[in-house]
Amino acid sequence: MAKTQEHLIGLLLGAEGDWPRAFETLAARLGVLTGPDGASHQVNTERVTIEPFNLRDKPRHDLVIDRLAYWYYHPREWLKKVALMDDVYLLNSPFTFQSMEKHSAYCALLRLGMHVPETVLVPYKNPIDNVRWAYTAERYNKSFDLDQIAEEIGYPLFMKPFDGGGWRGVSQVKNVDDLHSAYDDSGEMLMHLQASVKDFEVFARALTIGPETMVMKFQPDEPMHNRYAVQHGFLSEGVGTEAVTIAQTVNAFFRWEFNSCEMLVKDGVVYPIDYANACPDVAVTSLHYYFPWAMKALIKWSVFCVATGRKARTQVDTDPWFSVADDADLDYGGKLSAYQGLADAHFDTDRYREFCDAALPHIDEMVLEWVDSDDFRSLLSETIQTTYPKHEWDKFEGHFGGLTRMWVKDEQSRLGSGSSAVDETVVSGPAPAVTTD
Repeated sequence: MAKTQEHLIGLLLGAEGDWPRAFETLAARLGVLTGPDGASHQVNTERVTIEPFNLRDKPRHDLVIDRLAYWYYHPREWLKKVALMDDVYLLNSPFTFQSMEKHSAYCALLRLGMHVPETVLVPYKNPIDNVRWAYTAERYNKSFDLDQIAEEIGYPLFMKPFDGGGWRGVSQVKNVDDLHSAYDDSGEMLMHLQASVKDFEVFARALTIGPETMVMKFQPDEPMHNRYAVQHGFLSEGVGTEAVTIAQTVNAFFRWEFNSCEMLVKDGVVYPIDYANACPDVAVTSLHYYFPWAMKALIKWSVFCVATGRKARTQVDTDPWFSVADDADLDYGGKLSAYQGLADAHFDTDRYREFCDAALPHIDEMVLEWVDSDDFRSLLSETIQTTYPKHEWDKFEGHFGGLTRMWVKDEQSRLGSGSSAVDETVVSGPAPAVTTD
């Protein structure tokens, strides 16, 4: 009998506790898996520590899920080392972290023909910390009229950093006073001015993990616990498919496999507004109803990568994408179809589905059983108690408990193991958004 192959998945973490615990619990419950080729696999997890490393050190990890190195440079350099020297699989390429910014994603999507709103990059408001700044600015910085740029874009507009996430430094600019106030406050941040999509119908956020995408209705003006509205069919089939394709296109293009994307929809047109997030939100107190899907997708993709020996491609190869973009014989729909084909090829989607069917046939039932268990309820309660003040604990126990119980009922119904009894008074609408399934 062939020996079971053991694989170690490392979690490189910041301040998170909920989803790592969920991931570790589910990975431990997988047991020994049998792939389509008959080989047996065992997956283990470990939280990665930060310490001095010799460049000749050999890592023990087969794959690392990174949630830290987008701002902490020491582990970023360790990731680069283990990718270059040791073929450790990384869900997001550390070599394109500089592209983990709104600016590069906008440029790529514009070249690919997507409907990015009018966007202008303006120089720093305040001098950067460099002794050569004064000479360079005096000699080469061209004066510009900020008011005129804003007028040409049109009010209201948004001012936001060219990089980063978490809505850091984002301002809605309604008039000239807002414009100068936001620019003064930007300091050393490099800022975009971007046209708004007036009277848009839907704000959507797509979370993509490998070839899996969930498009969720997003309510940015709500508190975080209410931002993801649980609602069926809020996008038409065509717009939903386009949203998935755009999200998977930008991920495959930049070699990102764990990323969230934001878009506005108006009159059937999808407008990408933020397509780069090095640390997408997967907290149970944010995703609630969608949290089990996210954990299941992350487990499935990670296991597929290590068990099949998938080779990471960390560098951007623009040629196949730009060949489609520059093909005058293809209309927008034809290009989207071609981009989806390139994304499917990058993610090896057919092989992934085959692997999951063979090696993980009961993962739906396993995740359902766990979410309906005391262990999950304990995780949820502990997360609530470390996130919110004590006087709000009962409120959020009811809020998140109701949403996750709703998911349990819906999943039981989907799997044919029970009847759905969705309480629509708990949330703003019924059930999940468009997926790739």
